[in-house]
Amino acid sequence: MNPAYLAFAALGLIWGTNFMFMKWASVDISASQIVFLRTLFGFLPILAMALIRGELKWRHLRHAHHFLVMSLLATVVYYYAFAKGAALLLSSVAGMLSGAIPLFSFVAAWALLRQERPTVRMIVGIGSGFLGVLVIAQPWNAAGSGVNLLGVFYMAAGSLSVGCSFVYARRFLFGLDLSPLALSTWQIGFALVVLSCVTEFHGMGRVTADTRAALGLVMGLGLSGTGIAYILYYFIVGRLGAVAASSVTYIPPVIALLLGLSIGHEPIRPLDLIAMAAILAGVYLLQKRARAKPVAAPQTRSAIG
Repeated sequence: MNPAYLAFAALGLIWGTNFMFMKWASVDISASQIVFLRTLFGFLPILAMALIRGELKWRHLRHAHHFLVMSLLATVVYYYAFAKGAALLLSSVAGMLSGAIPLFSFVAAWALLRQERPTVRMIVGIGSGFLGVLVIAQPWNAAGSGVNLLGVFYMAAGSLSVGCSFVYARRFLFGLDLSPLALSTWQIGFALVVLSCVTEFHGMGRVTADTRAALGLVMGLGLSGTGIAYILYYFIVGRLGAVAASSVTYIPPVIALLLGLSIGHEPIRPLDLIAMAAILAGVYLLQKRARAKPVAAPQTRSAIG
């Protein structure tokens, strides 16, 4: 069996577990503390691999302003918004909403780059996806739906932030003499510096009182969900191509839903399943369009979890 397919399955499983780990950690520490620890422990394996492969060069620092913007859009704001959303929502609901990330990415690219006019397929895909988000949130029935609208807002904000990061990378980083691994290392390293300046560290040790939450945060969100996930993603891109690798976006919402039901014992509404299907259908329509008319883009991380 092609090892890339095993890596594909492992990556989907890893990103699908992130929402439960964030939910567990949110009981003891703040969202900013979760993001700091996740970034710290995710940075270590990426830095180690970059150093072993000799990917980092001092001359790269002439692009420091780009690294800073990417660190904010694709790490700091993105991770913080998702941590806040996961704290306010059921992990299964947060996971289902994460399936809409490619939709936000596409909308950001279309709105800011304007490289092509939307087709009927694109419009249907976007409409289907955002209809699914709307059905999950049910703002018309905020009192009875049991879904925290602020949590939905945070998930949408995180999705939009990472969607804009793809546009920024495509506009300013494509064509630079930077490997994906080097870009990821600088991006997460800059994010760690920013987080070190804005995070309130007091009380962060409370998470160690809950072994499950501590291990989930360090091993699940950090080492696996950030560090190993980046490495797996670039391995898949190298073996299967960026378009095939992007199909991993279908897996995490399903994994998050199954974990929420089996481990978290979270309730699920039949309407939520229909909504998730609508979101994934919208993503499928957009990705099918991408396969039909590929556009050159930097090999940045697929935006999940």
